[in-house]
Amino acid sequence: MFLSGDSIPVLRAKQPELDIQDLCGLLRIQWQIGTIKLRSVFYTRIDQAFLLWGLIALIIFATAQFFPLSWVLQAYIWSSLTVVGTGAMITLTQFWARVEQLSWVVYTWAMLMVVGVVLTDLGIFAGWGFLLINLCPLWLGISALGYLLTGLGLRSRAFLGIGSIHLVGMALLPTLIGWQFLFTGVVIGGCLILLSELQWDMRGPIESPVLNEVEQEFNRQQHYYRQSSL
Repeated sequence: MFLSGDSIPVLRAKQPELDIQDLCGLLRIQWQIGTIKLRSVFYTRIDQAFLLWGLIALIIFATAQFFPLSWVLQAYIWSSLTVVGTGAMITLTQFWARVEQLSWVVYTWAMLMVVGVVLTDLGIFAGWGFLLINLCPLWLGISALGYLLTGLGLRSRAFLGIGSIHLVGMALLPTLIGWQFLFTGVVIGGCLILLSELQWDMRGPIESPVLNEVEQEFNRQQHYYRQSSL
């Protein structure tokens, strides 16, 4: 099937049986008081990239909504933060993308971020009013395109669905006069944090030339265990 199978939930709790590319750089967090476990969670490098961008989006759009900083100052700060975030995203996802043969997805996102920053800065520094009053639909549209392309690349209904949510968000913006920046930040940032906290569907493991035979067999076993637990 072109998309992931119907037996695989679109979103579900994370499964502990991780592939080699997900174990690389895994971050485990456990909060407890004495012997009482409050929260135990893990984040793959892909999850870490989602969390990073989710926080960046929330900070940028919440600042634009609530703090009276000049557009020029915001352009300098947020352009720099976006460039740093893009570099961090590429670094975090590089090995996973090579194994999954999806490097084009990562670089597509990087290109979309650069295009978004350039258009935003043109609106501010060149005084292009049309862009300035449409920054929220611009970024929702850029994100929607990225998710739709990612959904096709990963054969993931989750990413296609989140891309559709961003398109719906664009349609709702005219009804939210005065709160468009906050709404945009919540949609973009909220979806990214959701993806970092849950496991999303995608096509099955592939025979990657990046991994040796032992690692390939390990991934096959992990895939079998995941399927058995559905």
